[in-house]
Amino acid sequence: MDTLAQSFMRQRLGSQMDFSTPEGEPALLAPNSVSWRIFKNPVALFIGGVTAVLLELAEPRVRDAIWQHSTFRSHALRRLQRTGLAALVTVYGPRTKAKAMIEGVVRMHGRVSGRTSEGEPYHATDPELLDWVQATAGFGFMEAYHVYVHRLHFFERDAMSAEARPVALLYGAAGAPTSQAELYALFDVMRQRLVPSPIVLEFLEIMEDVPALPGVARPLQRPFVKAGVEILPRWVRTRLALGDRWTLKPWERAFVKTTAAICESIVLPSSPAVQSCSRLGLPENYLYRRR
Repeated sequence: MDTLAQSFMRQRLGSQMDFSTPEGEPALLAPNSVSWRIFKNPVALFIGGVTAVLLELAEPRVRDAIWQHSTFRSHALRRLQRTGLAALVTVYGPRTKAKAMIEGVVRMHGRVSGRTSEGEPYHATDPELLDWVQATAGFGFMEAYHVYVHRLHFFERDAMSAEARPVALLYGAAGAPTSQAELYALFDVMRQRLVPSPIVLEFLEIMEDVPALPGVARPLQRPFVKAGVEILPRWVRTRLALGDRWTLKPWERAFVKTTAAICESIVLPSSPAVQSCSRLGLPENYLYRRR
């Protein structure tokens, strides 16, 4: 199990860019933030990412903006790697690099528009859609960490929502939730907007089959995808018709939690989290100390 977890960590968190420079430059979020603690764990990132995308694909305008204007179908692995790196840069990257990356994403969003398969117009810069995408990402990562890694107190969940406010503004999501109460209120507002689609199932099938994990860790992939389904709000899962096929077996749940616990204790010097601590003059194990 240790070998599986370490292989998984190197694949998911091995440096795709150098987070250790420039020395002393802060990130958009502080090292003592809840986000820094959560994003160091690749299990939470993988599972939470699946959850977030499912919630996004449930909204027809977001669904078709993603599916009609991205290379996910044809180059799923490359898209997953790019999206994962963007999330890590947003949280850990030097502020100048993070802002430059976000500005590029915003420019790209400005070119994305069209009509859904139901005939409804959409534009990727629509504030309502930006707020929803920001909310789904926060919910997915937070819930994955809470369920499979370490339980978060309510005040920690509130803190994660609030600390993401400056980042949300950079992405144009001025109305993104800043507390759990606001998050639940947004889910209620969006309740009638979320619908099932063959694209949801296509996404899950791609996530099961694409070689997102190295060979030795591939047995983890399907349980991780199921784990992402399991932490959806129950009514969302029912709405999307994601039945028993996507329910973790008891041994799979234990497998996921054990791997998450191991990853929570491994200090990987090449990971963005550890490199970023070094950049700021903090000990390599800063995020791994008991709190």
